[in-house]
Amino acid sequence: MPLDPAAIDRLRAVVTGRVLTAQDADYDDARRVWNGMIDKRPEVIVQAARPSDVAPAVALARETRLPLAIRGGGHNVAGNGTVDGGVLLDMGRLNAVEVDPAARLVRVSAGATLADVDRATAPFGLAVPIGVVSGTGIAGLTLGGGVGWLTRRHGLTIDNLVAADVVLATGEHVRASEEDHPDLFWGLRGGGGNFGVVTSFVFRAHALDPSAFAGTLVYGRPRWGEALRAWSAWAADVPDEITTLITFMVPPPDWELGDRVLMFLGFAWAGPDRAEGEAVIGRLQAACLPDVAVTDATRWTTFQSAFDAAMPKGVRAYWRNAWFKALDEPLIDAIAAGCGEQARFGTAADLHHMGGAFGRVPEGATAFPDRSAGFWLNIYGFWPDAADDEARIAWVKGFSDAIRPHAMGVQYVNFLGHDDGPAHGKALAVYGREKLARLVSLKRRYDPENVFRINHNISPDA
Repeated sequence: MPLDPAAIDRLRAVVTGRVLTAQDADYDDARRVWNGMIDKRPEVIVQAARPSDVAPAVALARETRLPLAIRGGGHNVAGNGTVDGGVLLDMGRLNAVEVDPAARLVRVSAGATLADVDRATAPFGLAVPIGVVSGTGIAGLTLGGGVGWLTRRHGLTIDNLVAADVVLATGEHVRASEEDHPDLFWGLRGGGGNFGVVTSFVFRAHALDPSAFAGTLVYGRPRWGEALRAWSAWAADVPDEITTLITFMVPPPDWELGDRVLMFLGFAWAGPDRAEGEAVIGRLQAACLPDVAVTDATRWTTFQSAFDAAMPKGVRAYWRNAWFKALDEPLIDAIAAGCGEQARFGTAADLHHMGGAFGRVPEGATAFPDRSAGFWLNIYGFWPDAADDEARIAWVKGFSDAIRPHAMGVQYVNFLGHDDGPAHGKALAVYGREKLARLVSLKRRYDPENVFRINHNISPDA
C-alpha cells in the first residue's frame, strides 16, 4: 500500500539525509544492490546522513507495518539490502573510519566498506581482520562473522569486535559490549541484523606490515589432486600466522592465463618475521611444486582488493556453501571433479583453511554457529548476462549437491543465497537447535515485533 505523502513529508522534516521515492530522478540508482539478480522497488529510501536519521526510518516502518530493509554496503548476495514496497534505510553515507593507533582501536561507521577500513588502518601499520573483497560492507560482514586473510591469526571479524552502537526497534540507542548489554553483544556476533540497526562498530586492530608477504601458487588441472593432498597435509601443522585460500576458476581474460580452469592457492603471512613465512610457504612448494608462483611482497591494500574487478556492482550472483572437518580422499576427488566442470569465467569455488585463532574461541562465546570445521567451501557464480542464469546456477547447485554427503551440515550465514528455503529452516541449518533457541529468546527481548526481518531471519515466534 502506498505511503501517505504526508508521512513522507514528516519523514523529510526530521531526517538530515535524503528521502527518495519513485518520483525522484536518482531513485533507480539508489535502489540497486550489488547482486544484479535482485530487482526490488522500495516505497521509500532513507539515505542516512547521521546516526540520528536511523530512528525515524525505523519508526515509520514500525508504525505503518511496512517491511524494513537495512543496507550497509549492499553487497549481500541474498539481496537483503533492499525490499519491495517497504522502507529501505541506506547507511552507505555513514562511512567514517577513525583510528586510535595508540590504543589499536578503530571506530567504523556502518556504511563503510572494507576498502575504507584498510585505507584508514594501513598507514599506521595496523589491520582489522575483515573479508577478501574490498567492496563488501563492514556491517553485514561483521554481523554474520567475517572471514578473510587474517582469520587464522586473529579470528573472525566478530572476534575483534569491542563494542557496537545500536538503534533498537523502539528507537532507543544502546551500546553493546561485554559490559553493556552483553546479551545483545553476544547476539550481534554472528546473529546477523536481527536485533537492531548498528550505526557504528569499534574493532581491535593488529600490527601488520603494509608491505605484506602474500601471494599465489597456481596449479593446472592435472595437478589438483596432488596439490590438494599436499596442502591438506601441510595445513595440519602450520603456524597461525599463515592463512590460505584456494580458488578454482577460469581466470579473467585480462589475467592472460588462458581459458581453462585453474587452481589458485592464495596465502597471506601475518607474522613479524618474513623469513619464517617464506620458510612455511617454501615447505608447501617443496611438497607440490606449483606451475606458477607469485610470492613477492605486495601492498596489503592491493592484495585485499585483488579480486574486486571480477565482482563489480551489478553482476548476477548465486552462492552456496559447505563446511568440512577434514579433506579426505573422496572429498578431494569430489572437489576436483566439481570444479573441473567449469567452462567459462563467471563461476568459482573458494576453499578456506580454518583453525588457528578462529578455532580456539570458546563455542559459547559468540552466536557464531560452529568453530570445529577445518575447511569451508563457498561455491558461487558471478556473471553479467541474464541469459546465463540457468547454466551458472545449475553448476552451483549441482556441485553443492555432490559434496553435501561429505559436509558437516552447518552453513555460514554470509554465504547464504536468496532461495535457500524457509527462514526457520535456514536459521536452524546455520545455528543448530541450542544456539537458535538462545537467539530466539534474544529476539523476543529486543525485537518482539520482528521489525528487523528482511535478513536471514530469526523469528521471535519460532
